[in-house]
Amino acid sequence: MAVKDRVEAVLNVGLRVPSIMLLDVLYRWDVSSFFQKIQRSSLSNNPLFQYKYLALYLHYVGYILSLVLLTLPRQHLVKLYLYVLTALLLFAGHQVSRDYVRSELESGYEGPVYLEPLSMNRFTTALIGQLVVCTLCSCVMQTKRIWLFSAHLLPLVARLCLVPLETIVFINKFSMIFTGLEVIYFLASNLLVPYNLAKTAYRELAQVVEVYGLLALGMSLWNQLVLPVLFMCFWLLLFALQIYSYFSTRDQPTSRERLLFLFLTSIAECCSTPYSLLGLVFTVSFIALGVLTLCKFYLQGYRAFMNDNTMHRGMTEGITLLILAVQTGLIELQVIHRAFLLSIILFIVVASILQSMLEIADPIVLALGASRDKSLWKHFRAVSLCLFLLIFPAYMAYMICQFFHMDFWLLIIISSSILTSLQVLGTLLIYVLFMVEEFRKAPVENMDEVIYCVNGTYRLLEFLVAVCVVCYGVSETVFGEWSVMGSTIILVHSYYNVWLRAQLGWQSFLLRRDAVNKIKSLPTASNTQLEQYNDICAICYQDMNTAVITPCSHFFHAGCLKKWLYVQETCPLCHSQLKSQSTAASVPNQDAPAANQSPAGQEEATARKQRDEALPDDRKMEGTQEQEQEKGPDTPYNVSHFIFFLDFNPGLI
Repeated sequence: MAVKDRVEAVLNVGLRVPSIMLLDVLYRWDVSSFFQKIQRSSLSNNPLFQYKYLALYLHYVGYILSLVLLTLPRQHLVKLYLYVLTALLLFAGHQVSRDYVRSELESGYEGPVYLEPLSMNRFTTALIGQLVVCTLCSCVMQTKRIWLFSAHLLPLVARLCLVPLETIVFINKFSMIFTGLEVIYFLASNLLVPYNLAKTAYRELAQVVEVYGLLALGMSLWNQLVLPVLFMCFWLLLFALQIYSYFSTRDQPTSRERLLFLFLTSIAECCSTPYSLLGLVFTVSFIALGVLTLCKFYLQGYRAFMNDNTMHRGMTEGITLLILAVQTGLIELQVIHRAFLLSIILFIVVASILQSMLEIADPIVLALGASRDKSLWKHFRAVSLCLFLLIFPAYMAYMICQFFHMDFWLLIIISSSILTSLQVLGTLLIYVLFMVEEFRKAPVENMDEVIYCVNGTYRLLEFLVAVCVVCYGVSETVFGEWSVMGSTIILVHSYYNVWLRAQLGWQSFLLRRDAVNKIKSLPTASNTQLEQYNDICAICYQDMNTAVITPCSHFFHAGCLKKWLYVQETCPLCHSQLKSQSTAASVPNQDAPAANQSPAGQEEATARKQRDEALPDDRKMEGTQEQEQEKGPDTPYNVSHFIFFLDFNPGLI
């Protein structure tokens, strides 16, 4: 991205932040209480504060102006800010001129300015300031007619011409009126610009809605306004101002507990409106995205960004925060109550981030254990991250138990962290088993059964926790306060975390049971058949002391073939369907020599050979191609460890 594009992107966000801040201020401003305070003060006799409905109209006009600033195109937004900057510079120039006239009146000296040093210093300072203001106004408005912004120089010119001080006061007022007339003329000449912009915008919006629909219009505005980044910048600015206002009024150092309380109360202060709450949601989403990106980079380096997972974008954490805040009525609470509730919500969000980190690390750690990668640095990074995910969730659960009284609801909250630690412990145990098998250079007996028990244990714990959450939610709904949002969350939680989890677990159990039954139905190869076959297992590439024979006459380790049947019910070599049979042919392979085949297999091979020789050459070629297509790739698959990753994900098959 070029520098110009980067600058435009920064301006597109930075120039719209004040509009969000204005919306936030207008939401906080209570007009009724404001006028009640005015009536009790000395300003009640001021006519500007006697028309309450006028202030209400101005309140709504402020909302409209904020929305206009938010949706204004970038080019017009830049022009608007330049006009505002020019007006501020003109105001600053007249302030300098007024201060100079006041200082001259206080001194009372009416002689030439170059004869008195103090008068000369005042004049020089004011002249330099006015020239700077004129130059900046000319540069901002991109015009060479600098005299348009020089009205505030008239008092200085009059003082240089020895005009009486009383007349200089009148000239200063005249310069202010003249500048005001210039501003009014400029506004009048551009009076139809907002109307033309609104007309053009309406025409373009109508065309987009007619051609693409409302959804496309919403996505287009979302991308053009960069709303997530905009709300994040707004909230960070609000949070920085809150922290600055606190430390600017405190002289003594703050303890660690006080800093934690300050952090929570500052966040609570910065989420008291819907706009600031959205800013916090997007900020949490970007923080989660940054943490997950660092996790991927730590594990895989730059290769992690080649195959990015759209599920790990931080959106889950932001949506979780938004749902919990809306469900608990966060913005309606007082600051202290909001801070304590935020501590629990942020704990849940951090637990969700740790769970996402585990989802990233788990396949990488198991792949390292199953592969023959000798890089110690890769193994260190994977194991160290797993140890962090093992210890930190448990520490979080311990710390939150120190701040709150233990009850059933708190137990459900910390259960996610405890389950994360248990899942990491299971992943590390499977990794250790893989490494032990790698160092032994031979398959471990019943490895898949051990792994299935490890995975099944923490999957069962997850299911029980999900059932407890549903039961507690139902009891709260029936005997406590009922709400539509709470009932919806219970239904969604019941479907995704209970029903689907139970369905997947039962399907995995059925797959394993069918695989075991199929293995038991296959005949076991005798020592004579193994000696005649004299080959390795095509799945694990290890020698076969025992083996089972498939209906297509291929030899495999019983454990290896059972692992393969967890994935699909076909032969790993020829991809023919494996059906349960009480008897099977003892032919090792149709391509094996006749000496290694049984009599029935030899007769079948001889008949096939005679039939093929009677065919023409082109028919032989077609038959060979069709046979190869039906047979599939003849390269054996080394899936001895890969199938463990799919044990509990039958939906991937």
